[in-house]
Amino acid sequence: MSHTAHIRSHRKPRPKSASKLALRAGVAGGVLSTIAVAGSAGPANAEPVTETIEMPALTLETPALATAVARSAEASQLAALDAELQTQEDAAAAKAAKAAKTAKAEAVRKAEAEKKAEEAARSEARASRSSERTTLSASASKSDISAPAGSVGTVISFLKAQLGDAYVMGASGPNAWDCSSLVQAAYRQVGVDLPRVSQDQSVAGTPVSLDNVQVGDILYWGGAGSAYHVGVYIGDGQYLDAANPSKGVVVQDLSGYPASGAVRVL
Repeated sequence: MSHTAHIRSHRKPRPKSASKLALRAGVAGGVLSTIAVAGSAGPANAEPVTETIEMPALTLETPALATAVARSAEASQLAALDAELQTQEDAAAAKAAKAAKTAKAEAVRKAEAEKKAEEAARSEARASRSSERTTLSASASKSDISAPAGSVGTVISFLKAQLGDAYVMGASGPNAWDCSSLVQAAYRQVGVDLPRVSQDQSVAGTPVSLDNVQVGDILYWGGAGSAYHVGVYIGDGQYLDAANPSKGVVVQDLSGYPASGAVRVL
């Protein structure tokens, strides 16, 4: 067979793109140039190479390249997904922070409203107690009870002058009293020096029955010598005492709070 004979290819021809043809032409040209150089460098009598060699086609459809492209696309998708998730997390965090700020402001508002309501209630309670004391004082001053003459009258007059004063445990006047300090101060006006506490005052004079009690007698509640409260009888079934923190110094009926016993010191 002649060296110049063309070797037919059994491969089915297929259309080639311009880029593939250019690539193949460049590669083929480079190979032929290499062969030509090698031929010129050989022996002078060497037979010239005239056989055409067809180079394998280079395509972008090789398995390795396809895998690389697929991985790149997957990485791009993952990056986009991460960015979307981060955006959602940032939005959720901002929403939660806004909700927390709103809840805190609402809690502060409610606390301030409750505080104002409590202050208003305390102010109203103070005003009510003041009004009650004023009413009791006016009622007592208009009472038909008249202070008897002499030492007993002086005691009763002093007691009535303290109506409306506050009750404070341990206080001794002039504007706040407890039950025994008020009784002690009243009898001091006529030179009678009574003990300070109700237990001792309940046995400081001559015991008298409640059926025979007179104006100016000391009434006590509890046992004689262990009394927990004292007041002074002012007549007509009434007594005057420093009752408690809510009432202060008032006139009350024995029918509502019967005494346990009485003593006479004048």
